[in-house]
Amino acid sequence: MRKFISLILVGIIASGITLSLLKIPFGTPKTKVGNYYLNRGIEQTGAVNIVTSVVLNYRGFDTLGEVTVLFIAALGLGMVTLTFKREKREIQPSSFILSVGSRFLFPFILLFGTYIFLHGHLSPGGGFQGGAIIASGFLLIYLGCKREINEKRFKLTESLAGLVFLIIGLMGLYFSGYFLFNFLPKGVANTLFSAGIIPLIYIAIGFKVGAELAGIINDLMEEK
Repeated sequence: MRKFISLILVGIIASGITLSLLKIPFGTPKTKVGNYYLNRGIEQTGAVNIVTSVVLNYRGFDTLGEVTVLFIAALGLGMVTLTFKREKREIQPSSFILSVGSRFLFPFILLFGTYIFLHGHLSPGGGFQGGAIIASGFLLIYLGCKREINEKRFKLTESLAGLVFLIIGLMGLYFSGYFLFNFLPKGVANTLFSAGIIPLIYIAIGFKVGAELAGIINDLMEEK
């Protein structure tokens, strides 16, 4: 039975690869929405990365919901861990190579994560991806140097970033009647200072996601 299922899976994969190589069309699109985004996305939003224009402009209100879900998840985990009794434990020091390597890589990880969310409107990436990369840097520091994060500072950063996101959205509502309306000048496409409010939103999301995920990592790594 396992061999039969394996043969079916291999056949499906082989068929997909063959069809992709032969470039056989699977039919015409059932909707014109995709073509509308591709043809007018850069003009209307200023973002070269069309995925970014969809996520933060055409359906920006949904993105606010996604950020809210992440916030609720972090808040729920924090409330659950507070019910556990904390026990003092002796932290074993890391090896010299691991400790030095973590300190060396940490600033480069932060720099790379910052680059990802600053250029989200120009290339693949954005606030969620950049924030996750930044959080991985703090995980490396935790594992390599046995250092815990400053929870107050990270909670403050998370709150301020979320507030900036909300204020930008409300400003769009004030100027045009639409939440997260791109009210700033679009600038010149393919340049860093372009796409209106999109880079500002990605900066806020990057800091918020990075702070939330780092806080989650800190809560999970602590021994209760």
